Amino acid sequence: MHRTNLLFDSLEGAYAPNTIRSYRSDYMHYSDWCQQYQYDPLDIHEDKFADYILEMGESLTVATIQRRVASLSSIFNLTKSTNPTKEPVVILTFKKLRRKFGKPQKQAVPLIYDILIKLKDVCSGDIVGLRNKLLLQLGYETMRRRSEICKFKFEDLQHFSNHKHALLLRHSKTDQYNEGKIIPISSELSEMISKWSLAIDQESGCILRSFKRNLFTKSSLTPASINHILKSLQKQAGLNQIGELSGHSFRVGAAIDLLNKNIPLEKIMLRGGWKSEASAMRYLQNWNDSNWLIIN
Repeated sequence: MHRTNLLFDSLEGAYAPNTIRSYRSDYMHYSDWCQQYQYDPLDIHEDKFADYILEMGESLTVATIQRRVASLSSIFNLTKSTNPTKEPVVILTFKKLRRKFGKPQKQAVPLIYDILIKLKDVCSGDIVGLRNKLLLQLGYETMRRRSEICKFKFEDLQHFSNHKHALLLRHSKTDQYNEGKIIPISSELSEMISKWSLAIDQESGCILRSFKRNLFTKSSLTPASINHILKSLQKQAGLNQIGELSGHSFRVGAAIDLLNKNIPLEKIMLRGGWKSEASAMRYLQNWNDSNWLIIN
């Protein structure tokens, strides 16, 4: 364990914090399993590692197992240990498991523009409703993940001489080196951010805020809160028949709207931050006009 602790410490600054946390969590799960059978986690025979995969298959999804195996493969390589994940018996075991139990990953319900309008219509007229309208517009236009939406700051709002506006995304899942990305936004969203800034008397820090009981704003909205807000607004709007909205619904819905406007896939990928067509198409392949109910 000392060896891996040194490894995780050495990863600081080289990998995103979420990646390190994932590596550590996946390794702890694997290490605990090895301890039950008195195996050396960093010197395990491929047959035993195949047993670990099969045991995970009894309770975990194929997607989770695949992620854990990928994490462990990286750890084996970084510690210069023998990597059993590349051995034929392990590869075949995983293929058999995927054929037997594999199910398509659940797709997020698209939050398309028509639904966006209906959700905004049920937002209350107080400061909470003002925040919720901003959340909806911000999520839809930027097409970002929940954690990224929560991290946008007032300082990230940029204005250009041609009456164009943008937000600076300082870091994302696909931007491990913090190079940043400029995301164009509408004048409507820019004005909403400015009005919100005045409403809460804040010019810096995270744009989206949670509230205390006295309606004073706290430091930042949490990613989990986005799902709760969407669920509440969806119920108020009477849209439960479309399936449950989530933070990822922004990305799927906006991408579908762009696709229906005949925007090329490469431009949609650039907008949503997808680096491969396969990743983008996973969001789009299960949704078309005949797949789900359009609300009138």
